[in-house]
Amino acid sequence: MSVRPLGLAAVAVGAGLGLLAFGLWVLGYDPALALGALWRGAFGSWYALTSATLVRAVPLIVLGLGLALAFRGGALNIGAEGQFYAGAIAAAWIGVHVAEWPAPLAIGSVWLGAVVAGACWIAVPVLLKLRFGVLEVISTLLLNFVAEAAVSFAVTGPLQEAKRVYPQSDPIAAAARLPILPGTRLHLGLVVALLLAALLWALFTRTVFGFRLRAVGLGPRAALVSGRIPTKRMIGVALLWSGALAGLGGGLEVGGVTYALFQNLSPGYGFTAIAVALLARLNPLGVIATGVLFGAMEAGAQGMQREAGVPAIVVSVAEAAIILVVLLADVLARRRVAAEERA
Repeated sequence: MSVRPLGLAAVAVGAGLGLLAFGLWVLGYDPALALGALWRGAFGSWYALTSATLVRAVPLIVLGLGLALAFRGGALNIGAEGQFYAGAIAAAWIGVHVAEWPAPLAIGSVWLGAVVAGACWIAVPVLLKLRFGVLEVISTLLLNFVAEAAVSFAVTGPLQEAKRVYPQSDPIAAAARLPILPGTRLHLGLVVALLLAALLWALFTRTVFGFRLRAVGLGPRAALVSGRIPTKRMIGVALLWSGALAGLGGGLEVGGVTYALFQNLSPGYGFTAIAVALLARLNPLGVIATGVLFGAMEAGAQGMQREAGVPAIVVSVAEAAIILVVLLADVLARRRVAAEERA
């Protein structure tokens, strides 16, 4: 990330934490105690870092990368939450049927199923956009609710555990579970997320596809007329891969953390990932840092609740402030560019 995005990230994070501290003071809590507990819950020990912060960061990074891919092409995928759930459903179904398979094949099958499910879930919005001009913001957002209902149906119907007592699936086979770092909950998904970030960075900065994707995102009409770039195809491909990565995030969560499918599997990863991508300025390497940041905030929120008695939900105030600062900076930057062009 360049100096300017780094400066913006620092301002956004500072504003978010400042607003959080002010809100805690207004509500009668000790801001110093609460923020100290937030830090300890996220980075206070090796276990907190590896088993809380980084575990939560994995899906945020993977989903953030998928959203950065879509946003780069000017496509607003707001349905990563639904695509995450689609991938989780596929991963759970495959995971319980591969008990006799070798671990590499079982894990690979779970990942492949999650990727395909995520891509299929976003295929309908892609078709609606390219064929009928329906805004993907609306269609992808609405499909989030359908995905949540699909999970509820699955865990109380065809995928419910064998005893039919709890609304969840049977645990996935041991062969389909991701290796973990001994003594922690950190799984192989972190390595996958880092490799994907490096791959997308190379794609954005070193390939013709990345150049065309950015051109379409900056001006689809100009890209079509001047550069003869097939804008619809580029947007469709970007959305499909965005959904595929979100689906993979669901597969990694089932294979590395929960080992089963159940309702409310995601604490809102798909929506938080929007902030992750925006704060990173759609830079894949920056998504790693912002994913860890938001993972730390969510992990620290639990520590803040335990030590200071502060409801974990108040951390959402800081996350919202960060998003608002980034969006405001974008608006001001565009107005400045427009004023310079008029001048």
